[in-house]
Amino acid sequence: MARTVEELRQDEKLTVEILELFPRQGEWTEEDYFRLLPETNRIIELSEGRIIITPAPTTQHQKILGKLHFLIYGYLLENKLGETIMSPLDVKLWKDKIRQPDIVFMSNEHKDRITEKYWGVPDLAMEILSESTAKEDRKEKFYEYASAGVLEYWIVDPLEQSIEVFVLEKGAYVLFGKWSVSETAKSKLLARFEVNVGDIMT
Repeated sequence: MARTVEELRQDEKLTVEILELFPRQGEWTEEDYFRLLPETNRIIELSEGRIIITPAPTTQHQKILGKLHFLIYGYLLENKLGETIMSPLDVKLWKDKIRQPDIVFMSNEHKDRITEKYWGVPDLAMEILSESTAKEDRKEKFYEYASAGVLEYWIVDPLEQSIEVFVLEKGAYVLFGKWSVSETAKSKLLARFEVNVGDIMT
């Protein structure tokens, strides 16, 4: 049934009124963020007062994510070293800075940083690059995770078929190692935790 001009105008007015309930980009706060969507499976982040909505991940991204999380979860369970979880999960790096790393690890020593609503600064973060996130993962998040005190940062690159591991030294990341499909990636923070790059990428 065709809509009248007046009905369309009313819908447009309602849309504008709803939008006015939310801050403009650049003005979002942590409080606004947590009021936005109490529960969602969308990957939404808060940075520099902006809401960032990441496109849905690819099949390859999710396959790699599942394999990596399976490995680190099993390792942590066996060694009783802490907890791990994969996105979507809010991680508060500092006030008004909320990210959603693909995988995070929190040691037993820092379990007090875990709340029902969000995790505080994790000990380790992993990001799996995609076309839409690669620049941010390698630049903005690279700086943010180091500034927040994330002790180890893994960058998994499906296009290059590689894993890079960076460790925090004097407030900045240094490369611990870079491994390709014929090699085994290793963690400095988690002794004896290793990942066969080729197995993860296939």
